[in-house]
Amino acid sequence: MHSEYSEFDLITRFFTPDPPGEAAGVTLGVGDDCTLLAPTPGQRLAVSVDTSVVDVHFPGDAPAEAIGHRALAVSLSDLAAMGARARWCLMSLTLPEADEAWLTGFARGFHALCAATGTALVGGDITRGELAIGVTVMGEVPADAALTRGGARPGDLLAVTGALGGGAGGLALWQAGERDPSHPLLRRYLHPQPRLAAGEALRDLATSAIDLSDGLLADLDHLLETSGVGAALSLDDLPLVDGLVDALGEQQGRRAALCGGDDYELLVTLPPGKWDQARQRLTRQGLPLRMIGQITTGSGVSGLGDEGRRGWQHFQGRPDTGGMP
Repeated sequence: MHSEYSEFDLITRFFTPDPPGEAAGVTLGVGDDCTLLAPTPGQRLAVSVDTSVVDVHFPGDAPAEAIGHRALAVSLSDLAAMGARARWCLMSLTLPEADEAWLTGFARGFHALCAATGTALVGGDITRGELAIGVTVMGEVPADAALTRGGARPGDLLAVTGALGGGAGGLALWQAGERDPSHPLLRRYLHPQPRLAAGEALRDLATSAIDLSDGLLADLDHLLETSGVGAALSLDDLPLVDGLVDALGEQQGRRAALCGGDDYELLVTLPPGKWDQARQRLTRQGLPLRMIGQITTGSGVSGLGDEGRRGWQHFQGRPDTGGMP
């Protein structure tokens, strides 16, 4: 059913916490010109923003609940890469029309991930136009403790959380007509899980980190360039998500892991002496940590052979695996 709502009606009905301002650190929440927040003393604010556009970052016919979840998850993943604890978020929603059923599903997915990650929605904006969602997330990290892309050093081990290729594999299945929401690859694509707990657990062990949104190779390049180092990658050690090779074949499955994007795992560098401790901490979370290479002097990535080098480029298009057409 499509109904005429004002912007303020939509905010009140779908995006106002009940009761307002109940989250810790929110002194004035949704409903005024600004929200007022009280960061924890001794902590630094980590802030990031992401925009999700229909048929660029998610399929227009994806379930509304999944779109709501994804829009928040991709922003929270940036906090995870910094080792920050999620606290608050702002959401800007552009809608072609006020569809009650769609909004109900979208809000359910968004609020569920807020609850699961301790993130309070504290404000935002709604307007009319092509479907797009902008989410600003704010987290806290102890002073001088944030992980960055600039700390990798030669000799560090290169590792990833979880497994790779699920985002691109799930999208490929969706584009091929698969709609079973329980399919593990579809769940990886439609419901990515930001690795917030892993980021906090590795904060005092890792030397650098980045989340894998644009594909392993593209994001590794960002980390290496910022740190001023190179890397030797072991393709045989890449952890591929279960079912990926069955769905895409071995060659395309590996390419999805390298270049496909939308995995939202963490890529980290660690001194060799910290490896066992880091792996044990994530094992306690039920999350594997896999070594996939080592940081070297110089620049660039060795060990790729004939594998492709590009990931997601917003103004240059996707490679042939992963991403929207």
